[in-house]
Amino acid sequence: MTTQHKSEADVVLIGAGIMSATLGLLLKELQPNLKIEIFERLDIAAAESSDAWNNAGTGHAAFCELNYTPEKSDGSIDTSKAVKIVEAFEVSRQFWSYLVEKGLLNNPENFIKSIPHMSFVWGEKNTKYLKKRYDALQEFHLFKDMEYTEDADKIKEWAPLIMEGRNGAKKVAATSMRFGTDVNFGELTRSIFRYLETLEGVQLHFNHDVKKLRKYDDGTWRVRVKELSSGAKKRVKAKFVFIGAGGGSLLLLEKANIPEGAGFGGFPVSGQWLKCTNDELIAKHQAKVYGKAAVGAPPMSVPHIDTRMIDGKKALLFGPYAGFSTKFLKNGSYLDLAKSIKPGNIKPMLGAGISNIPLTKYLIEQVLQSPEDRMKALREYLPDAKKEDWVLENAGQRVQVIKKDKNGKGILEFGTEVVNAADGSLAVLLGASPGASTAVSIMLDLIGRCYKEELASPEWQSKLKEMIPSYGLKLNENPQLADELRHKTGTILKLKTIV
Repeated sequence: MTTQHKSEADVVLIGAGIMSATLGLLLKELQPNLKIEIFERLDIAAAESSDAWNNAGTGHAAFCELNYTPEKSDGSIDTSKAVKIVEAFEVSRQFWSYLVEKGLLNNPENFIKSIPHMSFVWGEKNTKYLKKRYDALQEFHLFKDMEYTEDADKIKEWAPLIMEGRNGAKKVAATSMRFGTDVNFGELTRSIFRYLETLEGVQLHFNHDVKKLRKYDDGTWRVRVKELSSGAKKRVKAKFVFIGAGGGSLLLLEKANIPEGAGFGGFPVSGQWLKCTNDELIAKHQAKVYGKAAVGAPPMSVPHIDTRMIDGKKALLFGPYAGFSTKFLKNGSYLDLAKSIKPGNIKPMLGAGISNIPLTKYLIEQVLQSPEDRMKALREYLPDAKKEDWVLENAGQRVQVIKKDKNGKGILEFGTEVVNAADGSLAVLLGASPGASTAVSIMLDLIGRCYKEELASPEWQSKLKEMIPSYGLKLNENPQLADELRHKTGTILKLKTIV
């Protein structure tokens, strides 16, 4: 008979990605005496969605991602999502700066770098759209430094590779935001966990798989865990549980069996990159250049030619190319999708499938792509691209959220979704982009749902203001504060482009 190790914790975090790291550190700063246990199925932190190769890494700030500013039926631009995301990214910058300033994180240059964010389009229709987008965003202070041009020479100055070999017959347009950043969320996540492990009351367990979740009558949770290397079983009694396991969160939410989680399903989307192997080309490009997604494509498939810093080395990627796999995690099981189907979510999942036939068609086409097809897509952005300079790399898995709408029908969501028990004892994060970049804001929202009384206390409010000076304010509505904080955070994070 296997002996079970029993323990108690104030907080259990499931999954060692950027979300758990951010929540764990926020809670530990707000209440240092909390006992926190973290369980990760793999042998390293940030190996799934937070890893640099599996994450878009833009430091999503809505500067260049055109899918955040859709054109409405009346021809106007919907800026609401872009404005929300840029505000959230500024919150992340403030929190990271606090951690560096206090010495909790060292060497910010290891996880964040200055890199211009560009949008690039061609053709009359797309050019008109980009100009309308630019004009609409100029109403908001955090976008005031964006530049727009239809001058091919100016675009070549910003990003020479995308103009080399381009036929001048087609109209082109671009925007550039020099305050953009490249963020290595894998390195940031591991840095946070290295610090958390030094704190009293924090334990991080790798190679541990959460098998069961059960709620006690007193509102606490019993978390059953299996150590994969030895087979030993553990049981932790926790006051609060956060499920931040990326694509694996849906299966764990189903195990928790809370009423608020009923009806949720997941649609997995995989990705691939073309990685440049030519050092001369890599050195020549210095920007994140985003274009328009194909009709029916998921947001994670917005094409971009992307300068990255990964493990201290400059890289150049193009993609991602979308695909379909029944796995919910890159290191998951092909049975994940089948296991996620329950009586309560069959109808929403079928409904979402029927209403997203163009997406299904698009993913099938992506899976069937040949190397020549991929090069053709690349040459739309780099006309002179040569096949021998690029190799195919697998990216991460994303599970898009399927949930019931007000009529009980299934809808496919392309953002992040926080689901929490009514009593605040458990919360789960589902979904994908722009998650990592807005992790601090997402976790603050979660804290507001699950720690209402504590959050209202003067002590927590004061600490939050210390960590995030703009807490409770909108920077677009406070231009002077926005400029001051951008300058301060840029200086602390050692960014080259500072207001």
